[in-house]
Amino acid sequence: MDLVVRAARAVTGQGAEGPATIGVDGGRIVAVEPGLADLPGDTVLELGEDEVLLPGLVDTHVHVNDPGRAEWEGFETATRAAAAGGVTTIVDMPLNSLPPTVDAAALEVKRKAAGGRVHVDVGFWGGAIPGNTGDLRELHDAGVFGFKCFLLHSGVDEFPPLDAAGLEGALRELATFDALMIVHAEDSHAIESAPDPHGEKYRDFLGSRPRGAENLAITHVIEAARRTGARAHVLHLSSSDALPLIASARAEGLPLSVETCPHYLSFTAEEIRDGATQFKCCPPIREAANRELLWQGLADGVIDTIVSDHSPCTPELKRFDTGDFGLAWGGISSLQLGLPAIWTQARQRGFSLADVVRWMAERPAAQVGMTRKGHLAVGYDADFCVFAPDEAFVVDVAKLKHRNPVSAYDQRPLAGVVRSTWLRGSRVTGDEPRGALLTRGNC
Repeated sequence: MDLVVRAARAVTGQGAEGPATIGVDGGRIVAVEPGLADLPGDTVLELGEDEVLLPGLVDTHVHVNDPGRAEWEGFETATRAAAAGGVTTIVDMPLNSLPPTVDAAALEVKRKAAGGRVHVDVGFWGGAIPGNTGDLRELHDAGVFGFKCFLLHSGVDEFPPLDAAGLEGALRELATFDALMIVHAEDSHAIESAPDPHGEKYRDFLGSRPRGAENLAITHVIEAARRTGARAHVLHLSSSDALPLIASARAEGLPLSVETCPHYLSFTAEEIRDGATQFKCCPPIREAANRELLWQGLADGVIDTIVSDHSPCTPELKRFDTGDFGLAWGGISSLQLGLPAIWTQARQRGFSLADVVRWMAERPAAQVGMTRKGHLAVGYDADFCVFAPDEAFVVDVAKLKHRNPVSAYDQRPLAGVVRSTWLRGSRVTGDEPRGALLTRGNC
């Protein structure tokens, strides 16, 4: 075999954690032996006693912004940051790049921009906007993993939202070829009726994006999925009020899934200082009691996955000069930090690394139909994260691999350090891009 990994602790299939020996040949896992077996290999990697072998994480919600706004991030920096955080596969969002990925020609532009520049594997979402229903099947056939839409202004004019009729029409089209719709679920009319965001006070910004707007939009998504039979996924859930709605829809048998993000599980509205626009995101970070109910939603299985929603920008766009939440770009830069951020919170609540792997590797891969990602099992890609769960560090944005030194996690102490990341049996160093561009059905 090319590589043998011997680990006193490894998270393997079905949530098991214990000693294991993994054999790799041709970039795939060909053997998983319980205990520290003596398998022959050209290279043998012995993990330290303080290290745990995890499958490489799968982050299905990343804004790379390349081409067109690569000064916000870019494929090279995004994928280096992903690898530094134990993430071996990302799926790039269709907006904030120019052109947005709303037809097959735009997808080809994005693939050319990424070609030869990625350090982890990268897939792509398509976009559903007014007027492109006829383009969705061609995008699907070109290999996107599904389609994203907004129900209110996206923040960029070139990616407009769908109204109620547009959402249902797009879902009916996607149902004909069983494609997945992922939805930014905030109701535009409810947001328009809320107070305008302005000034430095976080509580005023929070009031401009009320829970009711999220709850109402999720209700619309559920009803549209019921009428059309299409598969739907709720992005970046922040309102715990919606959990009973989602649980009820799932009990009914509707094909509905939901994600949340590390920032909603880590931060609370009460701790955000006025003017601290690095914490602005949409939907917003809510109160401490809401955070605990989201954790309960994970424990109950109502929330399926945790993904970053890495949405970076230049420091100027965060408007640190004024601290005005109404003017600042909304988005949390966190791609490199998701695993330690979640582990820091999860361990305090009695969850295991196997739980974290389920939320951040196994289920995200399954959601998008990746059959060779997210598990330490025979036949899967040899994508590994070597993690030291008991080592702590303090985040220094200047040392992160993201393009811009802006993150809500700056100076926050976190538990768990990624010691190394391996893609198809080769260690990712950040020097030589070895990532592949993925298409649906071929990973």
